[in-house]
Amino acid sequence: METKQLLVIGGGPGGYPAAFLAADMGMQVTMIDQEPNPGGVCLYRGCIPSKALLHIARIIHESREAKKWGVSFGEPALDLDKIRGFKEGVVAKLTGGLGQLRSRRKIDFIQGRATFDSASTLTVNGKQISFTNAIVATGSRPAAIPGLPNSPRIWDSTGALNLEMIPKTLLVVGGGYIGLELGSVYAALGTKVTVVEMMPALLPGADPDLVKPLAQKLQKEFAAILLGTKVAEMKEQEDGISVRFEGENLKEPTQVFDRVLVSVGRKPNSSDIGLESAGIRLGTKGFIEVDPQRRTSVQHVFAIGDVAGEPMLAHKATHEGRVAVEAISGKKSVFEPRAIPAVVFTDPEIAWCGLTEAEAKKDGIEVQVGRFPWAASGRATTLDRHDGITKLICEPGTGRVLGLGIAGPGAGDMIAEGALAIEMGATAEDLALTIHPHPTLSETVMEAAEVFLGHCTHIYRK
Repeated sequence: METKQLLVIGGGPGGYPAAFLAADMGMQVTMIDQEPNPGGVCLYRGCIPSKALLHIARIIHESREAKKWGVSFGEPALDLDKIRGFKEGVVAKLTGGLGQLRSRRKIDFIQGRATFDSASTLTVNGKQISFTNAIVATGSRPAAIPGLPNSPRIWDSTGALNLEMIPKTLLVVGGGYIGLELGSVYAALGTKVTVVEMMPALLPGADPDLVKPLAQKLQKEFAAILLGTKVAEMKEQEDGISVRFEGENLKEPTQVFDRVLVSVGRKPNSSDIGLESAGIRLGTKGFIEVDPQRRTSVQHVFAIGDVAGEPMLAHKATHEGRVAVEAISGKKSVFEPRAIPAVVFTDPEIAWCGLTEAEAKKDGIEVQVGRFPWAASGRATTLDRHDGITKLICEPGTGRVLGLGIAGPGAGDMIAEGALAIEMGATAEDLALTIHPHPTLSETVMEAAEVFLGHCTHIYRK
């Protein structure tokens, strides 16, 4: 039996960067994935196709908003086949490019599903393979609600991204980032979207003042947002899915929808891959237990990405992959980030990193906040987007940056400055003294730092 130096199981944003780095470091690498090319769920059925559709949604909204500025385009005409083709073309271009990069690095690729037989062997496509080291990067899948009808009218995120049709009405179950992103897409395409969330606010976990501009905008774009409400029952009938809600002040406890999108989180792909045969321990919620180097309970087997714990984010997986490969090579690398950025790609976008105000309050951590409203931003005003906010969360006394939160267009592209500041131990004064280009939205980070320090050019404080 041939023994592989390194097996990477899964070709997503954790697996393929790990495999590429290992190959660049001179290791003999074999990658196993069920898709024909690297990319994983993020590229095939997640981050990338959803952002392509969100771009189209934003263009549709801007064409309508332009009437306020004296430019009229008329109502957009939708060609669903071309929209779907654009999305699929983006995916094909990126996955094809990754396939070429894999080939150039001479990484052995096996398309199939791997199952561990022991701590040093696994089987894929009926063939047993032994290995010296392995990285498990099997990702996650959409969580399901038990007891729902088995109906093509009920989608998960993958089904919604297929864009097979544009329903007249859509219920989104779950007010998290996936549900709001996909709900925004379908609302732009003409669907009457209703969101139901059992918690009292959208995007549980994000600071309320960051969510507020988005919630106000979605109230206008969606047919309804039902907070503090849960789905009690779903039944398929001839004209759609009948849904019964439970909650306070419901005007219509039972409604019928053409389609229902269930978006209540994701589950790690840790079952049915033979982890117990390898002696690899699982922790809470089905995540593989790992140490700071991403080693599992079996020292030569590592786990990264969604399967290794929250937050279930692609960029977190990528960095974990680097740590695992460096650990295999003998370096003393550990995964200990001070800040992992999170981005909700709605319109407006919401992004945050480091400590949030809500976390600080919950944990009894004293913080001082510098808030800069985008109504005072020249660039935001030129975009007619004055509803945003940038806030800096700092340590009192020292001014050390602990967190950054942004709500507004392009928030996801700006949040990295906050992550860098936190990782480098920067202070609010460092940000205030850093010259930012004018007029840009990035200036709002500098001005939030100025607010924290007590003087801000565009905000008067006595």
